[in-house]
Amino acid sequence: MTQIAFAPDVFTWPADDPALIGSRCQQCAAVTFPEQPSCPRCGSVEMARHLLPREGTLWTWTTQAFLPKEPYASGETPETFTPFAVGLVQLGDEVRVEGRLTVADPARISFGMRLRLVIFPFRTDEDGTQVMSYAFTPVEPVEGNR
Repeated sequence: MTQIAFAPDVFTWPADDPALIGSRCQQCAAVTFPEQPSCPRCGSVEMARHLLPREGTLWTWTTQAFLPKEPYASGETPETFTPFAVGLVQLGDEVRVEGRLTVADPARISFGMRLRLVIFPFRTDEDGTQVMSYAFTPVEPVEGNR
């Protein structure tokens, strides 16, 4: 089966230890995600590619209880849609990144929980190609996880 990333240069994949690809300003050390051509803090164009930490803590989160529109659609229909959680994850002292969580039950999600980056099949195109994206999964087992 063919697998492709949903967008180029967002995460390192395929890889044993995938990482999100950001950038670091060479002038003020600001870190961005995704990779940026200029610094949002100081305006410098001296940006260098920077791999972000693979683990972080959940800063805030919400649930997505309605079917997303394009370009965020996963190929689900109103009949097959399953709600999911989305979180803002603090990666080290560097940057906060939004991403899907692999845990969707609100009773199993808590602020400050440790999460790590994973790559998952987001959708399957008509030709059978799996489109891969990133998500965050708990580092420690969560009560009710099976």
